[in-house]
Amino acid sequence: MDWRDAETTFADDVVGDTTLARMFEDSAARNTERPAQRYKGGLYDRSLVSTGAVPAAPANDYAALSYGEMRDVVRNLTAGFRELGVADGTRVGLFSHTRMEWAQCDFALLAAGGVVTTVYTSSSERQVEYLLSDPDATGVVVENAELLGRVLAVEDELDLSFVVVLDDPADGSGMGGAVRDRDDIYTLGDVHELGAAAFDEAAYQTWVDEPEMDELASLIYTSGTTGQPKGVQLTHGNFRSNVNQCYKRFGPRPDKGDTPAIGPGSTTLSFLPLAHVFERLAGHFLMFAAGACVAYAESPDTLREDFQLVRPTVGTSVPRVYEKLYDAIRTQASESPVKQRIFEWAVGVGRDYHTTDAPGAVLTAKHRLADRLVFEQVREALGGRIDFFISGGGSLSAELCALYHGMGLPIYEGYGLTETSPVVAVNPPEEPKIGTIGPPITDVEIRLDDTVAGDVAGEAGGDVGELLVKGPNVSQGYWNRPDETAAAFTEDGWFRTGDVVELRPDGYISFRERAKQILVLSTGKNVAPGPIEDAFAASDVVEQCMVLGDGKKFVSALVVPNFDGLREWADREGYDLPEDLRGVCRDDRVRERIQTEIDRVNENFESYEQIKQFRLVPEDFTEENDLMTPTMKKKRRNILDRYADQVNLLYENDAERTTTKN
Repeated sequence: MDWRDAETTFADDVVGDTTLARMFEDSAARNTERPAQRYKGGLYDRSLVSTGAVPAAPANDYAALSYGEMRDVVRNLTAGFRELGVADGTRVGLFSHTRMEWAQCDFALLAAGGVVTTVYTSSSERQVEYLLSDPDATGVVVENAELLGRVLAVEDELDLSFVVVLDDPADGSGMGGAVRDRDDIYTLGDVHELGAAAFDEAAYQTWVDEPEMDELASLIYTSGTTGQPKGVQLTHGNFRSNVNQCYKRFGPRPDKGDTPAIGPGSTTLSFLPLAHVFERLAGHFLMFAAGACVAYAESPDTLREDFQLVRPTVGTSVPRVYEKLYDAIRTQASESPVKQRIFEWAVGVGRDYHTTDAPGAVLTAKHRLADRLVFEQVREALGGRIDFFISGGGSLSAELCALYHGMGLPIYEGYGLTETSPVVAVNPPEEPKIGTIGPPITDVEIRLDDTVAGDVAGEAGGDVGELLVKGPNVSQGYWNRPDETAAAFTEDGWFRTGDVVELRPDGYISFRERAKQILVLSTGKNVAPGPIEDAFAASDVVEQCMVLGDGKKFVSALVVPNFDGLREWADREGYDLPEDLRGVCRDDRVRERIQTEIDRVNENFESYEQIKQFRLVPEDFTEENDLMTPTMKKKRRNILDRYADQVNLLYENDAERTTTKN
């Protein structure tokens, strides 16, 4: 049976039409003794540990909770939240980094009848006020004393009846007294004890099934690359249908044979923000429905250590993390000139082997040698058990994707939005196609609006236009924004994604660009900046690139150098580079090296798409400097404001000036 037909007809205990809380309960019943969560010690002062609800984990190592143990925690927290007044659509904020307790609180609040509204940990006091007042939240769960302080700083503007803190605030934090002295602030351990004393099995089972499938489960606020964040309304039915759709693509279908799948034997390492819909669905709801084990990383900065400790079989992440991970792999493999040459040779062999339809005996032998010399060590550095990665939340470089495939670490790129819960399309393990975001998942209908594409051509011979979507996973709209909700849908009910794609003849979709981000040159030519920026993903001297040119005669770019890569290059060439980063950016030899990299990228684009001018900037675009969203998308407006002087220098003359080689 063809995998598409098998996917459509696949039936399994995981696939169902139940509330999210019942979905978890059913999975816990099927997988009672299996590991559900792994959590790290020495990182948090967990109030659940101090009250004895869960055992302490060893310092800098992981402990595990079985599905049965996690279910007990969730049930008691559910009863505790009911004691605090959560029921029948009560909105409650979740304001924490991704960790074990976030997941437990999510399921508990949903089981209690609540609506979870998400708050990013990077949110300022002003943003916290908005993200709790806009949904009229009556409670909030915060991670620690620092985040509690941000809530208390604006509590006069809110109508909160309770605040719950995941950790025990240390006395030295200044918040320990507030937790002890106020009767509306609790630790999560307190809530667990309240619930344990009040828990009633029959009542709990009623609460779990009470919400209708079209009732709200969550308000997820868009990350706000432009304007004020909007609360996307997502129901139990929206999320549940997307779990079904993704499980049909990645679950252990009978036709899969040896093809890796997500199921009870799977382990994932969760580190993206659970406040974002991608991790909430792919690294949380889907995993727990499937009976997989979710381990929580300390932070993206400790991923190499955590991969070794957890040894995951599957991972979900955004392109920026795969880029940084590849940089780390390359840096480690380049400790000496000999090792660097071997690594570069192996990467080239791996890419050629994967992109060649019928590799012959010579290429196959080279690939075996490359695997033994390089790729085996790379896989071992990631725990040695990775079956595949899933990429979403942004466009992944096709070159970088091919490099991972060549190393035996396949990345299956997908696509979605907050408004679609989120997955619309993703590459199937049976037939992945690099450079695409896969075909639509089951029960999702798509069509194109070709009025917004301009002259952006289809590279694979398909039609190009704005992607329109219908399906059970599509949101009902935005919280308290009827005008914006109406504008987001066509008159006949199709959701406008705002993304320009190519629908290829083979049914796969290729992402082109956000419609609003397509550059319209003064010559009338349309340029999609994303593919040009992605072309630098595997570069050893370019860290980030933002392409410019809207309303101008030619394309230019702001380039963040990879300073470590440049220093390694300079050492090999016998150059001494300035110590300070601004000095590096002004160095003529550095500019020439970056120009060579731009020339390489330009060869793959039409003349009007090629970068004609660039400026080097000395700081990464990050969430901390407000140049990236929490989901690692560029805040283009903020970057343009920050570097307005540099941008003006790029276009100070009307006549086109080019520094590229002709």
